[in-house]
Amino acid sequence: MRAMKVPTALGARFGKFRRQKVDGPAGLSAPVRVDRRTKDLTKRLRPGDIAIIDHVDIDRISAEALVNCGVSAVLNVAASISGRYPNLGPHLIVEAGIPLVDDVAPEVFARVHEGEELHLEGGTLYRGEEEVAKGVEQDAASIQSAMAEARAGLSVQLEAFAANTMEYLKREQKLLIDGIGIPDIKTRIDGRHVLIVVRGYDYRDDISALRSYIREYRPIMIAVDGGADALLEAGYRPDIIVGDFDSVSDYALASGAELVVHAYRDGRAPGLKRINDLGYEAVVFPATGTSEDVAMLLADDAGAALIVAVGTHATLEEFLDKGRAGMSSTFLTRLRIGGKLVDAKGVSRLYRSRISPWALMALVIASFLTILVVIYSSPAGQVYITFLAARWDALVYWLTGLLP
Repeated sequence: MRAMKVPTALGARFGKFRRQKVDGPAGLSAPVRVDRRTKDLTKRLRPGDIAIIDHVDIDRISAEALVNCGVSAVLNVAASISGRYPNLGPHLIVEAGIPLVDDVAPEVFARVHEGEELHLEGGTLYRGEEEVAKGVEQDAASIQSAMAEARAGLSVQLEAFAANTMEYLKREQKLLIDGIGIPDIKTRIDGRHVLIVVRGYDYRDDISALRSYIREYRPIMIAVDGGADALLEAGYRPDIIVGDFDSVSDYALASGAELVVHAYRDGRAPGLKRINDLGYEAVVFPATGTSEDVAMLLADDAGAALIVAVGTHATLEEFLDKGRAGMSSTFLTRLRIGGKLVDAKGVSRLYRSRISPWALMALVIASFLTILVVIYSSPAGQVYITFLAARWDALVYWLTGLLP
């Protein structure tokens, strides 16, 4: 008889599991959800589900999304670590106590049905006693070994990254150097701070840490796709939403924000159809880079005094973790913006409210003492003090009469 591994705290961020001690090897039974795109699958996942994906080099954002959904296991048709570069996702999944099975046969997408309950035992998926799919179960040791090999070949990826950067610079030099092709927007930004929110690394913590800054400076808020939902979740309304609109909710699009559709260089704009179907107006911005690059270029061209980035990519490791050539555009965009751009973590560490709580308290006490002095020294104040004293004596006399 197979053992059952069941979640004990699915609501926890990195769900913990316990194994019931039963004769035979340990395993788990749960409904399966399948999708070749991890981003689409996470919208349907429920706590305890087995996720079946086709994702080469699982990045950190995708891994965090799977973990936060409370999945009980992840089966990957592709290699979670291909060896091209040391991606961060697999380690997060295994560290959360979630089984990760790699190199599952692609036929699994045709052999399983969405929502049916199957049993996972080691690296094998069963329907009753029938073997449905089989792969290689990863653990901390195997991931550590694969990461070490990936780091050894990192120089090749750095060369490719540099080549992609030069290619992008040749292709988009007019946009990057002269700003040619950046559309005009209605939102007035000139001279103001801009907060760009991407639903990426640590975005919740960053927004929370910036509350005092937001309250004091009231920056223009530009959301990149799902960053609009992140802002609404935190209690803020985006002023502008930028992206291809594949990961932002209809509720966010109805928030009243100005919409900027990120299009391909050939003019194709997949997100524009959705906007038109919903009856909204949008500005189209054709560019080769990522949507967060488009948001930064838009803010810079509109005259932003300072650009604070939440959830964006800040380090070389994060650029490589995205695993695509397009990240070279992000690197060059940051060079173009230069001293205007500040990462949210830097702002939260350096920012202090210009009025400290102690100074505010001292001001209140000083004001109260001033009022008391004025009341005590003026004739009208004397009358008022005499009246209050009489009322106090009457109250004390009344309370004394209630006592036996």
